[in-house]
Order: sequence, then C-alpha cells, then structure tokens
Amino acid sequence: MYWYNPKNISKAALMGGFLLLIATLYSCRPDNKQSGAKLAYFDLKEFFRADSARLTKLNPAVVKTVTHNGVTETKTVHIGNWNQELNLFIQSDINRPAWKNSYIVSTSDSAIVYRARTPELKTRRIIIKKAGDKVEWILIYNHTKNLLYETNEKLSYFPDSLYMIQKTQHVKLMGRNDYKVQGTLPKR
Repeated sequence: MYWYNPKNISKAALMGGFLLLIATLYSCRPDNKQSGAKLAYFDLKEFFRADSARLTKLNPAVVKTVTHNGVTETKTVHIGNWNQELNLFIQSDINRPAWKNSYIVSTSDSAIVYRARTPELKTRRIIIKKAGDKVEWILIYNHTKNLLYETNEKLSYFPDSLYMIQKTQHVKLMGRNDYKVQGTLPKR
C-alpha cells in the first residue's frame, strides 16, 4: 500500500504533518452549538454521534476498503472509535449561529436538501433521504479552496449498511491525491 512504501515515507510524513497542522488549527475553534436554541438545520453532529454510539455498542465486523491514487487494500476490521471514523461527517454540520441563513432549504415528503448560498462555505450541499423519521441515507458535498490546496469531498452514509468517503485533494508543490474509503457493514 502507498503509505507503507519506504520511498514515500518522507512525502507521506510531510503530507501527514501538513494535515495534522490543519486539523489542529481547525480543532482550536470554539464549539458554536446554539445552547438551548432551536437549530436551523438538521443536526448532523448529533445524528452521527448517536449512530457512532450505536455502532460502538454493536461492534460489527466492517469490510473496509481504502484506495489511494488507484492502489486498493481491503481488510475486515472492528472500528475502535466510530466518532473518529465518521469525523468528516460530523465536521460537516452546518448548525453554527453565523450560518443560520447561509443555506437554501428544499424539502419534500421524503428528502431535505441544503445548498450553500455562498461559495466560501465548506459544506456545499447536504441531501438527507428519510422514511418517516428514519434517515435512509445522507450525502454530503464539501469543497475547500485556499492558497495551499483545493479539496473536494463526497461523503455517503447509509445507516446499517455502508459509509463512503471520496476525496480529491490538490496540494501545491505536492500534486493531486485521490482517496476513497468504503466501509461495508454486515447485514443484520
């Protein structure tokens, strides 16, 4: 696999250090949850935290496939920390007070679609398909662009069956990287 190749360790270490720096800076921001106020949008953060707790209890064997730039590896694993595994989904929550009017909401009997009003917002679109009160699936589209890199993410979540993270990242001076992580849960 790419990250185990000794020739790529320095490049991977540089990339890992860069991503760690970005994650550290991102995590230093205060939590902006609206205390006691009604949330403007579907509470993704709470949904994924609750589902993480459910999956931790079940401890299913997950068939996990990781692809990086066309190199694929598949293993059956037990996920030790579902909050960490689903962190990109959790971080796509759009319920910040400053974003209260930042998304156009379209609803039907079975779906809710949130679209960003401005291109500066990382989470560009969220589609939630429901059957009654039960979430059938969630699709999230994220886009980030700055002087150092550009990232596109498509996050797909089907409770009780599958989650998928598809990410394309172009980092200046390092080039393009394509990632895909797919976790398939056993049928119950």
